[in-house]
Amino acid sequence: MKRSLSSTGLRWLWLTLVVLIIDLGTKQWVMQNFELHETLPIMPFINFFYAHNYGAAFSFLADKGGWQRWMFAVIALVIAVTLIVMMYRSSYRQRMTNCAYALIIGGALGNLSDRLIHGMVIDFIDFYVGDWHFPTFNMADSAICIGAVLIVLEGLIRPADKTPHQKE
Repeated sequence: MKRSLSSTGLRWLWLTLVVLIIDLGTKQWVMQNFELHETLPIMPFINFFYAHNYGAAFSFLADKGGWQRWMFAVIALVIAVTLIVMMYRSSYRQRMTNCAYALIIGGALGNLSDRLIHGMVIDFIDFYVGDWHFPTFNMADSAICIGAVLIVLEGLIRPADKTPHQKE
C-alpha cells in the first residue's frame, strides 16, 4: 500500500524552510551591518557579536587546518538525510517528533550552507551572565538545540516501551 506524503512526517518540512529563512536572513543581516568582532548590546544578558566559527559547537576542531569543514559538512548531510527518512516513516500526527526533526534539519542545513559558501559558520548571539560568556551561537544552533530538547521531552512523555496496540 502506497502512503501519501501528506500522511507522513514530511508534512512538517515547512518548519525546516522557516528555520532556514530565519537563520540565513539573520546571518546575512549581521554580515552586512557589523564588522567582525563588533558588539551591540541588546539586553543586560545578550549581545550581538559577529564571529566566525571554523569548527563545530563551541569551536570544536576550529584550529585544525580546514579538513574539519568537509567532515562537518558530510555529518550535516548524513543527519539531514537520516532525519528526512525518519520523518517519511513516521505519521504526521507525531507532531513533537516531526517538529524536532524539522528544526534539527533546518539548523544543520543552515550551518552547512555557511560552511559551503563561507568556509565557516557565522555566529552572532552572545549570551552572558556577569563576566561569563556562553560560546557565541546563531539561529541554526538554537533550532538544533530546541529540536534536541523536544526529542528528549518526547522520550519522557511517550516512552519507547509503549505497546504497539496503544494509540497516540
